[in-house]
Amino acid sequence: MRRLLSTFALLAALASPVMAQVPFGQASATKEGLEIGASTSEIAITSDFRGADLTIFGALTNADELFLAIGQYDVVVTLEGPKDYATVRKKERVLGIWMNTESMTFEQVPESYSIASTRQIDMIDEAPSLNNIGVGITHMPLNPVGYIPNSGSITEFRDAYRRLKLSSGIYQRDTSGVRFVSSSSSLFRASLKLPANIPDGMHMVRAYLFKGGDLIFQREMPLRVVKTGLEQAITDAAHDRPLFYGAFCVLIAVITGWGASLIFRKD
Repeated sequence: MRRLLSTFALLAALASPVMAQVPFGQASATKEGLEIGASTSEIAITSDFRGADLTIFGALTNADELFLAIGQYDVVVTLEGPKDYATVRKKERVLGIWMNTESMTFEQVPESYSIASTRQIDMIDEAPSLNNIGVGITHMPLNPVGYIPNSGSITEFRDAYRRLKLSSGIYQRDTSGVRFVSSSSSLFRASLKLPANIPDGMHMVRAYLFKGGDLIFQREMPLRVVKTGLEQAITDAAHDRPLFYGAFCVLIAVITGWGASLIFRKD
């Protein structure tokens, strides 16, 4: 908490000298910007990890006091996980059996995604502009790989992908997760939810500043998510020593099966 307050004070110090030079309600010659910081630069995944809250705090620089007072500034903060290919499969009943009949693979999409904003992002800017920026679960670019014989099915698979990610909790959104300290303050705070099944690796925090519905500035910073303890040891063994890891797993299975047979055998 002390670190959080001190960082807020630093951001306020960065923002206040510039704002003090701008007369109330008068446009500045320098374009607005923003500074951001995080409550931590690394998230550790332990055996009892059940998710976490990540606090992003920041300050608008060179902000117009009149636009602040009437609420014309909006901030959207996202946390994107490592990107990878994702395949969505469609199941249908064939001769009484549920089978995978169709599939579609999307290229380089975030494995996890959390978004917080001052309000619903579709109320901040128009859909075409948000699609170009690629901010928001609905406006995230989902580009299929390879030849698609039926282009009409792309929308269906995109909707299914978003629905599956949201239901599993790996994609999350909070339309009131970003709050300004007060109606006349340039300081803001964002809260992002990290699910229990968040992937490890390098994540990216991105902050977008909108003024009157137009994107005028964005900033990003990295965030590491790492496994620690036994989880990290198992992961390292699986990647660095696959033969040893496989043999050890077989040995554990044999010992477990043999032990269970001794315990539950009938004399």
